Amino acid sequence: MAPALWIRPREFTLPTNLAVPRVSGHIRTPMNQSTSRPHIRWSPAVVILSLGSLALLIVRFMPTAQLQVRNIVLLVLGLSMLFLLVLWWLFASRTPWRMRLGVFAIFLALAGSLAAVFRFQGVTGNFLPILEARWNRPAASSFEKGTDNAALDHSGRADFPQYLGPDRNAVINAGTELARDWEKEPPQVLWRHPIGSAWSGFAIVGNRAVTFEQRGDSEVVICLDILNGKLLWEHADTARFAPASGDVGPRSTPTISGGRVFTFGATGITNCLDLVTGKLIWQRAMSKEAPKGRPEWGYAGSPLILGDNVIVNGGQSHEKSLFAYRVADGELAWRNGSRPSEYTSPAFLTLAGVPQIVSFNMIFITSHDPTTGEILWEYPWGTRQPCCAQPVPIGANRVVFSSGYGIGCELLEIQRDADGKLSAQRIWKTRNLKAKMASFVHRDGYLYGLDDGILTCVDVSDGSRKWKSGHYGHGQLLLVGDVLLVTAESGEIFLLAPTPEGPNELTRFRVFNAKTWNPPALSGDLLLMRTDQEVACIRLPVVKKP
Repeated sequence: MAPALWIRPREFTLPTNLAVPRVSGHIRTPMNQSTSRPHIRWSPAVVILSLGSLALLIVRFMPTAQLQVRNIVLLVLGLSMLFLLVLWWLFASRTPWRMRLGVFAIFLALAGSLAAVFRFQGVTGNFLPILEARWNRPAASSFEKGTDNAALDHSGRADFPQYLGPDRNAVINAGTELARDWEKEPPQVLWRHPIGSAWSGFAIVGNRAVTFEQRGDSEVVICLDILNGKLLWEHADTARFAPASGDVGPRSTPTISGGRVFTFGATGITNCLDLVTGKLIWQRAMSKEAPKGRPEWGYAGSPLILGDNVIVNGGQSHEKSLFAYRVADGELAWRNGSRPSEYTSPAFLTLAGVPQIVSFNMIFITSHDPTTGEILWEYPWGTRQPCCAQPVPIGANRVVFSSGYGIGCELLEIQRDADGKLSAQRIWKTRNLKAKMASFVHRDGYLYGLDDGILTCVDVSDGSRKWKSGHYGHGQLLLVGDVLLVTAESGEIFLLAPTPEGPNELTRFRVFNAKTWNPPALSGDLLLMRTDQEVACIRLPVVKKP
């Protein structure tokens, strides 16, 4: 029998470089498996950016009657995209919390830095926000005192005594003929000066020019010497209108008549002042006449002098929409109408052979008897959007009304029946002219005005558009003889010779580098322009007669 074999087991030693799996609790980590962090989840951000960009493009190029609404929607969409991206980064990006909070802190720091550097300075006419560096603070208004003398009374130039000129229609027929080549002979800035915030224009009689400004908590009426910009007198009332938009101060233009100055402040204070001294003759307050009636953007209609009365808007309280005070002593002559008033100024027109005060109100156009205030006719209008442009009469019995925010314009015919009762009938309606803040003019059967900031020509016979050209923004215009003087929202002035065939821009000249909404005033060859921070007097070149 073979002997039993015994085999000695071989001794093994583990390699020193062999890693031993670690045991943590009851979970064993497999060998050779890395512990990588989760990747950033980009898909929600891609969806937000894609859908948001598509929505922005659709809104941007979608035809709309309200440019302002489109811009508001674009702004809301942009801010909504930014908000959703912040939510994605904080709660759905899968990045470590330290990184999420760090990036969010950087975002807040950048936003805070922008807020520290820039301040909100209102909006443009198309509702785009205006930001201004905080170190660019407007200079304080402090006019040098002038000396009153007889030369202030007789200038030899045509007066510009009220809003939109002698006839309150933005048309100037008398006076000098403006030269058309400003390259050969440019306009001359006689003087410029800082001024307090207001959206008022100037009224000019002789060499006296009167306007409004806001100084702190006071509305101030100032009278300047147009030749040198020196202060002749001032009158202050404790009043301040400051809406959320940032457009602080009075809105209306003073009216000069019979050696007196009539003003209507943004809070509803009506003043009668002496033109020479600025002394207060009488005062009325709409806050007492029609409580809770102040319009959203403040009282903006300029006073209308008609015979022995001064006419002002009554606000939006349904108390009464039109007030007439005695010029002599400020006593109430009459008040009438229940339609909420708007931002236009009362207009005195003769239509269908009947003198009447036409008030372009919210929702309704109302005509009043000048003597008693009795309502002569009414016509429905718009959708509660602001109305700012003055009505333009066409012939003996027709009148055109226009407003912005997608409303457009209408030609109405005022008819008189056998009993003498008046009524308004529509001839045509179109959106070819949407006059938001600037009034428009009529010349040789055509209307010329700013349609949401673009100059346009409309045929009075049928409302058809002949052309639309020239981005001047929400500025103002004056028809001077056969040329159109446009003060653009950008601060430039333009001279055009418009015809039904085209705008025929002739020349231009820059005056300001700021938002220019205030209506201009032209007395002979002297043009007064202002913004909410600065005023300037420009001598325009004229045609030299042989």
